[in-house]
Amino acid sequence: MLVLLGSGVRLVQQYEQGVLLRFGRLLPTIRQPGLRLIIPFADRLRKVSMQTVVMGIPAQGAITRDNVTLTVDAVVYFRVVDPVKAVINVQDYVRAVSQVAQTSLRSVIGRADLDTLLSDRDRINEELRAVIDTPTEGPWGLHIERVEVKDVALPESMKRSMSRQAEAERERRARVIAADGEFQASAKLAQAARVMADTPSALQLRLLQTVVDVAAEKNSTLVMPFPVELLRFFDKTSASTLAAAAEAPAPNGHETDSTLKLDTVPVLKDLPVPAPA
Repeated sequence: MLVLLGSGVRLVQQYEQGVLLRFGRLLPTIRQPGLRLIIPFADRLRKVSMQTVVMGIPAQGAITRDNVTLTVDAVVYFRVVDPVKAVINVQDYVRAVSQVAQTSLRSVIGRADLDTLLSDRDRINEELRAVIDTPTEGPWGLHIERVEVKDVALPESMKRSMSRQAEAERERRARVIAADGEFQASAKLAQAARVMADTPSALQLRLLQTVVDVAAEKNSTLVMPFPVELLRFFDKTSASTLAAAAEAPAPNGHETDSTLKLDTVPVLKDLPVPAPA
């Protein structure tokens, strides 16, 4: 009697629910957690875990819509929502979910482009979850909570092509940024040139500032350019001075001769020639 009584006691854990079969027929009542009594040799209690199961999908080789061969693996999170269907309608629901996930992963990857697979993982994960959840929730009593693509393995040739493409894109952006900087600098230089053209002394001040900046370095030789605008400034100044002198009245009532007399210029041939050493 003690042996029969002991064989009729079953312990259902808090995270489990029990499905009772009596003489092979399903009883409608679900056994909740705790100590449960069954009829020995007549009843069979199947305990189903209600915890979330984390199952990895093996790496699957697939071809994307743009004809790129790659290898993808993922992970599936699911749990049992109806223990009766999980026991009665499917023999091994964990293995069944694994097979459905593998075929669904290949089909979803085949409908997506490589760029979408690499950049829009959230949409791929949601589509994959919906594809796996459709055949499992209704007939098997399972709920697919989440599906995530873990890794996408690309061929080496594709990796090199993508790296060259990314490098070319970075080079293009660098050239565009450099050209934009040159354009902005040329605009500022043109604006500064217009300001200096209105004030000729500003050019001389800028030249002196440049000399100061260059002289701050430890240089033994300093090459200082002489601007043409400065020569023009001196030319205008001398011309205005000569014009003012020509218009001024000469002392003692005589007019000033603005021309240079030739007899005041010494002739080179009259100069003494030094003796050879």
